[in-house]
Amino acid sequence: MGDTASAETEAMSLPALHIALISDTFTPEINGVAHTLGHLCAGLQQRGHRLQLVRPRRSDERGVKSHDDLLLVRGWPVPGYPGLQLGLVSMHKLLRRWKRQRPDVLYIATEGPLGLAALRAARRLQIPVISGFHTNFQLYGEHYGLGWLTRLLTGYLRWFHNRSQLTLVPSGSQRLELQRRDFQRVELLLHGVDSQLFHPAKRCSALRADWGLGDDDLVVLHVGRLAPEKNLGLLGRSFQALQAAHPQRRMKLVVVGDGPQRATLEQALPQALFCGVQRGEELARHFASGDLFLFPSLTDTFGNVVLEALASGLAVVAYDQAAAAQHIRHGHNGAVASPGDEAGFCEAAGWLLDDAETLRRVRLNARQHAGREGWAAIVQRFEDYLHGACRLAEALPAAQPSQMP
Repeated sequence: MGDTASAETEAMSLPALHIALISDTFTPEINGVAHTLGHLCAGLQQRGHRLQLVRPRRSDERGVKSHDDLLLVRGWPVPGYPGLQLGLVSMHKLLRRWKRQRPDVLYIATEGPLGLAALRAARRLQIPVISGFHTNFQLYGEHYGLGWLTRLLTGYLRWFHNRSQLTLVPSGSQRLELQRRDFQRVELLLHGVDSQLFHPAKRCSALRADWGLGDDDLVVLHVGRLAPEKNLGLLGRSFQALQAAHPQRRMKLVVVGDGPQRATLEQALPQALFCGVQRGEELARHFASGDLFLFPSLTDTFGNVVLEALASGLAVVAYDQAAAAQHIRHGHNGAVASPGDEAGFCEAAGWLLDDAETLRRVRLNARQHAGREGWAAIVQRFEDYLHGACRLAEALPAAQPSQMP
């Protein structure tokens, strides 16, 4: 009790920071990085910190001007990902901005041209930097016919992150993987979930009726970006295995989200229902109106939708890595398979449907677990890392500005 009180007193006595956050994506864009950064920024602002956001200008922001806490830069469209951009800015523009209004610390959430310019400018000005490893870009090459890029990208990402004071990752499995590849100073920053928004009480019989299903029928749900690196071919195969193993159950595959693979999936899964992008309360209603959640991705650094599905009271089937490894105990609050074991993935899904009481128990445990995984403690942990970076920079002897190329 005394330790908790002293920790809270110490946190309250820490100075407010001026934090520059650099990212290629931010809310209201829909992806895991934007979602996570939105929660972290909101939490830091509530705790009294000043934030400066550096990001690409969206197409709907032509009349919006940069100001002290927002620097909009040019964006280069990412092929196959409508709405996503790579930020482009000169290091000298950042130097001018940060000489005039110097941040205490940078958080760089992108390793692209924008993140590189920010890293170079920070090293010139000797501003401490924390980086976030949010996306497994090195694994994407093989899904786009560019497997030869994997080693090149891994080398660049290692070089980039090893030049920050700290690299934050969202799961223990991700930290271990990076450490095996000689990434240095890798620490854990978990993700949370809004368990009031994502809640079993949002279940909607009317929505299920729109899907052509009654209260006792089974909705097999997937939510996420529909892209080649998400291993979505397994959705159809696992759903067909469920139908074959449980022919007496009336069930439907419902897919929420959009992306470059949507048209291909709609052709491959003509019986599935594609609901497109959903946000906020509508997204929560779609989650809670499902029963079984399939997450076949092998490339996500975390997978926020796994926690959102658990909070919504769904039985989740996923590979035993990232968010699933962090939050699912097999047979207790979900089911996991060894990464890449497609037969095991399908068997795990089938096991959940073998017994109605098993499914009910797992869903109750899922909600109970996720209800404890809020954002407040995570934001405080992030704040601790930022303050630690500042203290470390102050303790180091003065050096000549870096001439990093």
